[in-house]
Amino acid sequence: MSLRIYNTLSRELEEFSPLQPGRVRMYVCGMTVYDLCHIGHARMMMAFDVVQRWLRASDYAVTYVRNITDIDDKIIARAVQRGITIRELTDEVIAGMHEDIGALGIEPPTIEPRATEYVPQMLGIIEKLEKKGLAYRSDNGDVNYAVRKFPGYGKLSGKSLDELHAGERVAVLDGKQDPLDFVLWKAAKPTEPADAKWESAYGTGRPGWHIECSAMSCATLGETFDIHGGGADLQFPHHENEIAQSEGANGQPLSRFWVHNGFVRVDNEKMSKSLGNFFTIREVLQKYDAESLRFFLVRTHYRSALNYSDAHLDDARNSLKRLYTALDLVAPAEVMIDWTQPYAARFKAAMDEDFGTPEAIAVLFELAGEVNRTKSAETAGLLKALAGSLGLLQGDPRAFLRAGTTLDEATIQAQIDARAAAKAAKNFAEADRIRNDLLAQGIVLKDSPTGTTWAAAQ
Repeated sequence: MSLRIYNTLSRELEEFSPLQPGRVRMYVCGMTVYDLCHIGHARMMMAFDVVQRWLRASDYAVTYVRNITDIDDKIIARAVQRGITIRELTDEVIAGMHEDIGALGIEPPTIEPRATEYVPQMLGIIEKLEKKGLAYRSDNGDVNYAVRKFPGYGKLSGKSLDELHAGERVAVLDGKQDPLDFVLWKAAKPTEPADAKWESAYGTGRPGWHIECSAMSCATLGETFDIHGGGADLQFPHHENEIAQSEGANGQPLSRFWVHNGFVRVDNEKMSKSLGNFFTIREVLQKYDAESLRFFLVRTHYRSALNYSDAHLDDARNSLKRLYTALDLVAPAEVMIDWTQPYAARFKAAMDEDFGTPEAIAVLFELAGEVNRTKSAETAGLLKALAGSLGLLQGDPRAFLRAGTTLDEATIQAQIDARAAAKAAKNFAEADRIRNDLLAQGIVLKDSPTGTTWAAAQ
């Protein structure tokens, strides 16, 4: 079975084949760096971390570009508020972002362009659009895109221009010829700091948000590439506007596949900074380990909404314990994955169907059960290897299972041995006392025909 991906542009699953055989070029809209990343941001970056990992596992060479927006109204406002330069702010936030997502095992992209490094390319696209009559200069000094002059506008969102126009809540009185038109170049304001301004043929100013991604994607991957990704909230207007700009300037499709991940929700509302219902990655990692958070994000299909709660994270950690317990029981052998092996074939079939992580993880639990039954080092090795393609189960099992307790392993084992002796002597009250004492100290015992194992309680 070959890889199929849901394409937002066609609204159906399509068989994937890259423009260049054996090589995939993928662009994902990254962070606007004015504050720490929250779990919604982590979900987006995790979704495409899994995508690029599976593409590599499928023997593709991947050029993965995830940009950084380092000039924006919110960035300017935050820098002014703190009394520092824009570069000082963005460098600080980018460092924090790398630290937080690195803790989750999210691999760095091949290229991580910053918008401020591509202003000449942005101006080049704007110049092309103006020459083609798709951009116009406004009296206030802005340069805007003339949406109604681009015949394909609305094809990604699936809405007609009239439908989109009807959705406008207020009239636009800022020099636009049409409320749907969007800014390509913003004229500088006297109150803005000096490092928020560039000189251009259109006067002193800075780029609009949408033109940044058109310039960075085309400069790093070419005018047409394989996959363009991002959160579902970017489908309109950001990605719709990227298509209009890039295809209007270059006359060819920007991306063959458009891929969007679902929202993280809290109490049935989208998690966002504007709503104030967000949790930063850093806050969550103060309470939960990074791999449990990764598992929580990965086990739901990337296009589905993900409900955030402590209960769901507790369940994620307990699920990981079950998998790590199998690897603790039997030391995994080093194995090369044979994709014709039944478990591996089912795992691959799941991932090849639009990166179906829920079904793939179900295979991992079946393998864990097989390890528990057979004590096979090769089966344990396959479990670890398959999980590795999702960035899971690569840690030390004993260390993971011990997390949350202050008792050392020798002390725990001595208590387990004492309990076994008490049971052998039919002193069941003493055996129960030892079990309950360990539980009070964060240790859960599990009896089986082959002996007693333990794990740290959540």
